[in-house]
Amino acid sequence: MSEKKFPAAVTALKEYTDIEEQMGQPDVVTDAAKMRKLGRRHAELAQIVEAYKSWEQACTDYQVANELAKEDSSFAQEAEDLGAKIPALEDKLYTALIPRDPDDSRDTIMELKAGAGGEEAALFAGDLLRMYMRYAEKRGWTAEIMSQNATPLGGVKDVQVAFRAKGTPSPAEGVWASLKYEGGVHRVQRIPVTESQGRIQTSAAAVIVFPEADEDNDEIEIDPKDLKIDTFCASGPGGQCVNTTYSAVRMTHIPTGIVVNMQDEKSQIQNRAAALRVLKSRILALKHEQEAAEAADMRHSQVRSMDRSERIRTYNFPENRIVDHRTGYKAYNLDQVLDGEIQAVIDSDIQADEAARLEAQAKKAENE
Repeated sequence: MSEKKFPAAVTALKEYTDIEEQMGQPDVVTDAAKMRKLGRRHAELAQIVEAYKSWEQACTDYQVANELAKEDSSFAQEAEDLGAKIPALEDKLYTALIPRDPDDSRDTIMELKAGAGGEEAALFAGDLLRMYMRYAEKRGWTAEIMSQNATPLGGVKDVQVAFRAKGTPSPAEGVWASLKYEGGVHRVQRIPVTESQGRIQTSAAAVIVFPEADEDNDEIEIDPKDLKIDTFCASGPGGQCVNTTYSAVRMTHIPTGIVVNMQDEKSQIQNRAAALRVLKSRILALKHEQEAAEAADMRHSQVRSMDRSERIRTYNFPENRIVDHRTGYKAYNLDQVLDGEIQAVIDSDIQADEAARLEAQAKKAENE
């Protein structure tokens, strides 16, 4: 019955079992890259396997209770109760079988850039940085600032942060699974600290996120000949020279035109390594974006312009209001959101995405 009704779940169970056997092999245990790859797939399949086993067990219990009820009517109610649970378990299994974003369990690199609004935009970008750092803390992730260009008043012109989960999380609990929805233009409405007339102004900051590529990711191979590397002195707030050595690095990937600047590490070697780490992740994101475009599936495309009209979210300080323009989510707890309580906002995006995937799955089933 199960193989006929949910063949994909049976296939997933077989793959799950096979992966567990592979992960116990000595040659795999000593291969960190292979273990990481298998662990990620194992976590991805776990949700399907758990839902499938729960459904299968409920069906078995229901059949047994029905058989017993034929001989003893006292089992009739139990059989009825068990039968009533099966539809919900089937729905859960159907949802688990919907193809997920393959990067959901990956760690994430985020870039924040001050947009229109001058110093006020930089201050707002700093507020967003603190919001995401607090959110990461609440989720138990680690946050590493890789590069930061600050302003004299404490704002941020641009910053790069790496967010990482501990261990191998399930896809639903992965860093990318949540932060991928943050890419786009974030708009703020408030009275700037630099405004003497008390007028409300609007400014913006851009957030760009991409899944972090594994250091030994065989998907991304960069030929040294395709890199142009420039070095310069690192600088701090106000543009003054922080050191007199050429430790800062600008790395350009010639085939794609992607440019990465890195200056926060103490040595040129460290900045080169950090820049290459970001570059690989950007190339991986570009590769997946191109694949998604070819598959006509751009649900995770990001607004990369800092134009105010291309906004995904508005933070209104006078009304203490937060609005996500993609889902219509609205709440009046902006102070809590800026303290890292952004899960409800992110959940609205996750639910909208899941609804779209369910609809696509239903249409695909109709056409088959």
